Amino acid sequence: MQHSYILAIDQGTSSTKTLLFDEQGGVAARALEPLQTRYYGDGYVEQDPDEIYRNVLTSVGKCLGVFAAQGGEFQSIRACGISNQRETFVVWDQTGKPLYNALVWQCKRSIDVCERLKAEGLEEVVKAKTGLFIDPYFSGTKLIWLYENNETVRQAVDAGTAYFGTVDTWLLYKLTNGQCYFTDYTNASRTLFFNLKTLDWDADLLAVFGLSRLNLPEPKPSAFGFGESNFNGLFDHQLPITSLIGDSHAAAFGEGCFTSGTAKATLGTGCSIIMNIGPDLKESKQGMVTTVCWSTENRVDYALEGVIVTCGATIEWLKNSLNLFAESRETEAMATAVSDNGGVYIVPAFSGLGAPHWQMSRRATISGLTFGSSKNHLVRAALESIPYQIKDVVVAMEQDTGVSLAELMVNGGLTSNGFVLQFLADLLHKPVINRRLPDISAQGAAYLAGLKAGIYEDLAHLERLNSDRSAIEPGPGATQALADYAGWQTAILTT
Repeated sequence: MQHSYILAIDQGTSSTKTLLFDEQGGVAARALEPLQTRYYGDGYVEQDPDEIYRNVLTSVGKCLGVFAAQGGEFQSIRACGISNQRETFVVWDQTGKPLYNALVWQCKRSIDVCERLKAEGLEEVVKAKTGLFIDPYFSGTKLIWLYENNETVRQAVDAGTAYFGTVDTWLLYKLTNGQCYFTDYTNASRTLFFNLKTLDWDADLLAVFGLSRLNLPEPKPSAFGFGESNFNGLFDHQLPITSLIGDSHAAAFGEGCFTSGTAKATLGTGCSIIMNIGPDLKESKQGMVTTVCWSTENRVDYALEGVIVTCGATIEWLKNSLNLFAESRETEAMATAVSDNGGVYIVPAFSGLGAPHWQMSRRATISGLTFGSSKNHLVRAALESIPYQIKDVVVAMEQDTGVSLAELMVNGGLTSNGFVLQFLADLLHKPVINRRLPDISAQGAAYLAGLKAGIYEDLAHLERLNSDRSAIEPGPGATQALADYAGWQTAILTT
């Protein structure tokens, strides 16, 4: 049988991954190319826009080399999907030349801009229109800083010759030799310029920000015919690019968050939780951002997103600073070596507390220690703090929307810890699904591209592909987990 393949590019902050997925959702080839990020003083973070493009071409070339070595035929590759680091953006002129380096999502140079905009009373109107907070994390405030501090950018914007794009748009523009200038709703929804109700750029906000003459890409659904490319000659034919989507949203789609109440949590250094809330836009009152979850040409699903600042970083602190264990994999056995946490709680506010508390000046605390406390109790308390924080976010999301969590899909490094996943299922009293996929953002981009290209029939088809998954169900420890959660809530309220 002749196979059909989808080229999936996951352009991230530290590298570009390229994978080829077949019609069954399996991986046929994979490559990774590291990408340099420049960190300067005062929280400035930049990347070279042309290097991002070259990095993608190198990654794609390596992946195609692996595929060719296996006897693969390039003509069987039928579509391309791209997922990308969100909020990072590029500004270029009418010739396609970048006017400045790409400002990365981590960059904090616009803190003063944010404070000024808040002082001008813009927080509520921005939240109502865009679903976002005024924060350096999002693209808009960094672009305002660039406009105010770089004469070249200012002149180009004022002359109407400056072109703005998040990384998806920049790559599309370069891959199509400037012929295609689009973005998708998910990336647009991270800029502070995009109106979630109209699914278009908000002219009033752009005017307030002084950016009315800025050229912006046309927003489209995540699955759409964005253009064609031969990838600078890597292909001898034009390959359709049929999906663009931000990486966290791509992960949600790849995990199968197709219906209201399904959610994904990426358990890494921190944690990003996205819950599909369906077709109706709902504003959070409890510290979540509202965003577009994913979209096709006949459907738009919205989401709430909660960001937890510290998860796996707590475990690294116990290892590196307190030397409680040599390898993180030891922590599961240490946690189960004691019957409970012994009344010990760690509130991991090492860099403040994120959603739904947003106490960014708070310090981390350890409470409940006695002479009977052991390092196993400390390790267990640290691991428990991860499900506790996720529970806080899920409860807030449910209260915001009236939508109950159906199940939680998890990915990321901490999913290898069985104690964390079982405690999470017990605490949420809902199934926790672990598909053990290391490249879930790329898979989400491939699924969307395959839908548009006709390789996958519909969402039901994708659900069948996702049927091979491991479900951790709530167990006999659920009652104790809820009792322990009451102790966590007390610890949170104690400053």
